[in-house]
Amino acid sequence: MSGQSLLVPGELSPTRSVPGNIRRPEYVGKPAPAPYTGPEVQTPETIEAMRTAGRIAARAMEEAAKIIAPGVTTDQLDKVAHEYMCDHGAYPSTLGYRGFPKSLCTSVNEVICHGIPDSTVLRDGDIVNLDVTAYIGGVHGDNNATYLVGDVDEESRLLVERTREALNRAIKAVKPGRQINVIGRVIESYAKRFGYGVVRDFTGHGINSSFHSGLIIPHYDSPHATTVMRPGMTFTIEPMLTLGTHEYDMWDDGWTVVTKDRKRTAQFEHTLVVTDTGADILTLP
Repeated sequence: MSGQSLLVPGELSPTRSVPGNIRRPEYVGKPAPAPYTGPEVQTPETIEAMRTAGRIAARAMEEAAKIIAPGVTTDQLDKVAHEYMCDHGAYPSTLGYRGFPKSLCTSVNEVICHGIPDSTVLRDGDIVNLDVTAYIGGVHGDNNATYLVGDVDEESRLLVERTREALNRAIKAVKPGRQINVIGRVIESYAKRFGYGVVRDFTGHGINSSFHSGLIIPHYDSPHATTVMRPGMTFTIEPMLTLGTHEYDMWDDGWTVVTKDRKRTAQFEHTLVVTDTGADILTLP
């Protein structure tokens, strides 16, 4: 594995502003979102609105990824994604969600998820996950991907490639009539071939007008995930695979989750809708 030094928190820049004409999610300015009480199966109109939100999120992530290079700060990545979403009439869903201070998550090397963009400088050989969610038309679209920074060691490169493949395999396993746990079963069985850990305590989730609807999508074979998939259900799949343990620590910021052994981790995510025959990805650029 790369011999990079471990991450430490950087300095936060001031909160970025969002134009006043852009609709905010209901949770902005509140300590927590209102509980979702609506259905998991969405109307065709809601699904098409989510496709619009998902497209903006995917393109914002692509724009930020274009500047990934040694010497770039994670705050610069946040600025690009923030401006893209605002320029396209979308609100960055993470900004103000339970107090999160930035417009995307940037998770570098041993950070499993929810890394806060700050003055941290990307180094040659790092890997970095960008997690971008856009809110527009009253709904959210959520996606993430892990990128290579410069010349990355083979072990890390393979971890990233295989985590992307784990997501692809999980999406292919989505079929109406199947239980949700088939998703985690596929991911876990694939990850075990390479001795990877599969993060258990952070999961995929239902998404629609609510950022997190309460539906849980485990990435391991959970006996409790017995909800049956039905056409029109919308949720994310976002496997987090590690080079070591799936156990984690959390930084004092209450957000940044790192592997307990500080080994590297990768993640990929799409928002999708269950169709009559499988799954339709809503976060395509």
